[in-house]
Amino acid sequence: MQTYLVGGAVRDELLGLEVEDRDWVVVGATPQQMLARGFTQVGSDFPVFLHPKTHEEYALARTERKQGHGYHGFSVYSAPDVTLEEDLLRRDLTINAMARSEQGELTDPFNGKKDLESRELRHVSEAFKEDPLRILRTARFAARFQPLGFRVCTETMTLMHTMVTDGEVEHLVPERVWQEIQRALHENTPCTFFQVLRDCGALDVLIPELASEADFHAAMNALNCVHANDGSAAERYAALLGRLDERTCVARSKAMKAPNDCQQLARLAAAFTPVIKQLDPVQPSAGTLLELLEKSDVWRRPERFSQLIQVLGCSLDPVDRQLLEALEKAVVAASDVDPQTLIKQGFSGKELGEAIRTERLARIAQAASWSPT
Repeated sequence: MQTYLVGGAVRDELLGLEVEDRDWVVVGATPQQMLARGFTQVGSDFPVFLHPKTHEEYALARTERKQGHGYHGFSVYSAPDVTLEEDLLRRDLTINAMARSEQGELTDPFNGKKDLESRELRHVSEAFKEDPLRILRTARFAARFQPLGFRVCTETMTLMHTMVTDGEVEHLVPERVWQEIQRALHENTPCTFFQVLRDCGALDVLIPELASEADFHAAMNALNCVHANDGSAAERYAALLGRLDERTCVARSKAMKAPNDCQQLARLAAAFTPVIKQLDPVQPSAGTLLELLEKSDVWRRPERFSQLIQVLGCSLDPVDRQLLEALEKAVVAASDVDPQTLIKQGFSGKELGEAIRTERLARIAQAASWSPT
């Protein structure tokens, strides 16, 4: 039985980066031997075990064979006769296919260290094309390491394009796609992720609404801005899709199975954008401003409204951005309305709601008469 540190931990160590997660491969062992040493088995598709003290993952060396489409179309073979090199061969990129023994010896059968030095993301073998999720993973690594000068090598980009042409990407399940997108939104240069997908043709399958040059660059500019402001996942997602029309944005969000907070913020950004563009910048309509505030549910969800303002500040054209000041003034003015005062005046039930709205409208009308600066 031999144990090796593998994958990202070896890669990041060689790059001089902080190692956050450590994964291990065990060669020459059986599940029974691992259990006897106090490990806890957690894998169902193949044997993965948690160390009794560190709780790090130890996987038995394995090989894979393609049997169907998509991420789950594999049969896995794990046994003591599987070698370390055979295990590394099934990995996606050469920079992730290195191992270090407990004695510190590096095993690098596919020249991953050389690709680290030349800053190239290169597939290990033709088996790469058997898993379409690797297209998204490669794009995500490109987004993570772009500041260090990494790029997807020509051969791998060509292979990824072939996979798209062959229809492999169409077999990805939305949940897996979303996991990769969500992680990519927080990488060092998230726009690189979408650019790589666009270059290989996968973006046309996954988010076809961003196919046009104008829509893509507008989305990337907004995403870059939100990223620079350290925005949340919902803000980043809303920046990505917020310039689409509302119906299209909702449909794509549902198809992607994005979380509710991401879907709702993106929908609001898409709904607000065309309305804001039509407002008079000198004296915006008080009624329209109030309708927008009601649509955003700002009095019950003030935090989400703040997120929406951040997204719109990044996605609107500069000439329309000044109207956000009128919207924020409207919130302040309308928030001064005290329902308790109206209740003391005798309003209740439906009439109370109408009185609150009338008072809010009056105060917004007064505030909206101010010219934005």
